[in-house]
Amino acid sequence: QVQLVESGGGLVQAGGSLRLSCAASASGRTFSNYVMGWFRQAPGKEREFVAGISWSGGTTRYADSVKGRFTISRDNAKNTLYLQMSSLSPDDTAVYYCAADRSTWISSIPGSYDYWGQGTQVTVSS
Repeated sequence: QVQLVESGGGLVQAGGSLRLSCAASASGRTFSNYVMGWFRQAPGKEREFVAGISWSGGTTRYADSVKGRFTISRDNAKNTLYLQMSSLSPDDTAVYYCAADRSTWISSIPGSYDYWGQGTQVTVSS
């Protein structure tokens, strides 16, 4: 069982940066044994994959739309997942969710993830 709480969202101007955090509290299986992902959902759109990271943090995967602008990382000692976002555009406006997956590979499919946070709103103004 994993409980996830996102923070760091807010309102930012286009071209700006934000860093999202996701604090995890795990029972039974430790945080470091979960693949972690960031997803986002804009109004009227389906939830989409943003980035994922392996157990150790050694492997990452990004959606094409954020490659080169977003960086996913994790600190297993602090049970925390991060998403550093830069060069933000209004198209990045969405609710951002972190998610945990018990598998060993990074999936881009929301249904593959077992636990979800409540989300944090990111709004980018033009």
